[in-house]
Amino acid sequence: MSANDFAALDRAGLNLQAVFDLDALPDELAADLRRRFDPAGRYRQLILLGHAGRTLWTAVQAASLASADPIDDFSVATATAWFAERCPGRAWRIVYPGDAPVGLQALGKLAGWHHPTPFMIGIQPGWGTWYAYRLAMLADSDLVPTRPLRHAPPCASCAGRPCVAACPADALAGEGFALERCIAYRRRDDSRCKATCVARLTCPVGAEHRYDEAQLRHTYAISLRAIEKYCTDPGPGAPRQVHRAAKAPGA
Repeated sequence: MSANDFAALDRAGLNLQAVFDLDALPDELAADLRRRFDPAGRYRQLILLGHAGRTLWTAVQAASLASADPIDDFSVATATAWFAERCPGRAWRIVYPGDAPVGLQALGKLAGWHHPTPFMIGIQPGWGTWYAYRLAMLADSDLVPTRPLRHAPPCASCAGRPCVAACPADALAGEGFALERCIAYRRRDDSRCKATCVARLTCPVGAEHRYDEAQLRHTYAISLRAIEKYCTDPGPGAPRQVHRAAKAPGA
């Protein structure tokens, strides 16, 4: 197998990397990926990339891309250049970002990146609240499969649950996350969550790695536009898209 060298990805801020053999994934997940993206059975592995902290945003700003979604475009360009160098001549296919839904949180759980929070995004010890999946790629590669991260879920030991009390939409007050309340509040003219998430800001885990104001505005503006689009012109994928948009990436 080819040795893993993620240094170039780390420097670019894509500092979460997981490599899965497709045949080792849960049967249902592997079958779904094969059916939708690889019916010919061309690919052997799935590579999942994410970012935590602020390095990626700094790198994207330095790249000065003229793009409607510079984070996605930078991530794809960086990842494909890395793959071409590490696995020359091997076939690949980007499945995320893209139009077809991919079970990112299911993959994140397998990678050990994702523990649930009351507001329905992931959390990692050290990095804090997190939903920054940047790229998923099917590849005809022979990289070394990575081991999942192992750590205790931070929310299990959080007695105060400040996020629940802080949510101005009361979306966390019941037994589960009330998506409709979250969305309705974000769309209000006087919403305190148009460009942030008040509940998330009260989480003490990884507070030093929270995004700065410019990055928060960028990510939450994208999510709010997606919410408005799918609330005013819903299509068959609207529930999934609105759910994802409500949980804007970042912390």
